[in-house]
Amino acid sequence: MKNSIQDFQLSALNSQLQKRILILDGAMGTMLQRYKFEEEDYRGERFKDWEHPVKGNNDLLSLTQPHAIEEVHKKYLEAGADIIETNTFSGTTIAMADYHMEELVYELNYESARIARKACDEYTAKNPDKPRFVAGSIGPTNRTASLSPDVNDPGYRAITFEELRVAYRQQCEALLDGGSDILLVETIFDTLNAKAALFAIDELQDERGIKIPIMVSGTITDASGRTLSGQTAEAFLISVSHLNLLSVGFNCALGADQLTPYLETLAHNSEFYVSAYPNAGLPNAFGKYDETPEDMARQIKEYVEKGLINIIGGCCGTTPEHIKAIADLVEKYPPRKLKEFV
Repeated sequence: MKNSIQDFQLSALNSQLQKRILILDGAMGTMLQRYKFEEEDYRGERFKDWEHPVKGNNDLLSLTQPHAIEEVHKKYLEAGADIIETNTFSGTTIAMADYHMEELVYELNYESARIARKACDEYTAKNPDKPRFVAGSIGPTNRTASLSPDVNDPGYRAITFEELRVAYRQQCEALLDGGSDILLVETIFDTLNAKAALFAIDELQDERGIKIPIMVSGTITDASGRTLSGQTAEAFLISVSHLNLLSVGFNCALGADQLTPYLETLAHNSEFYVSAYPNAGLPNAFGKYDETPEDMARQIKEYVEKGLINIIGGCCGTTPEHIKAIADLVEKYPPRKLKEFV
């Protein structure tokens, strides 16, 4: 039964992508800041006696403040989002080690996917012509497989490919079990980390006999036009193109304006759908994002006028107001046509 549901969702997803530009949601962290949660809110009743500080562990809120996570999802759905990301950006044993919560990883991912699934199903039921999809968010972890954290020992690595594969596999299993339609490997600063995640996803596809729509989204870290591990946009595309991806794109680090040339590289060279979810501009001196929804939509207009994208959303600093402005803009434009390469 589960396979038939997944097949139906995959068919619906491909059908929608051929018709129009799909809207991804905006920032979860930006919205959660509005709740002003303190240490006791993060802990809830269940973790009130936890021995280590947990404030800042937003993934944990799926267990201790699930109403807030669902509320954020619904605000983005109300704004026009077609794809909702799960609250699991740090949902691996590697990232959760900071809070000594490795044992909670399966539950965190499963519950986060379930909350997003419930919200999406509710909005799909309201308007079956606009189905909503859950993207299981898979962040980069806080370790890198390509670079040494020790300037005095360039050959040292804090993590191995195999350790990453095992951690990502556990996360992906829980995200799928909880109801994710898509797996989104995002904010990739080290493509070797991403390859471990993609390897784990490929294993699960074979073992479960299912086709999993995979979105891959890298991050250009600065004006050099490269990822943190040194790849150009084109090199990044080449190194992830061995899998049959749903989409490839970029998110975070840059505002919409600065992202344009790198999206052009992807759009002109990729056989996959292209996604983008930039920040609301660059952070100010206080780490805040000042770009208004209108400003951001105005910059994204260049993407659609040039036919660069199939999926568009927002990263750091974006809110439902940003997503609504973007959704209102792009509904007037056709999606990028897929290229065929011989």
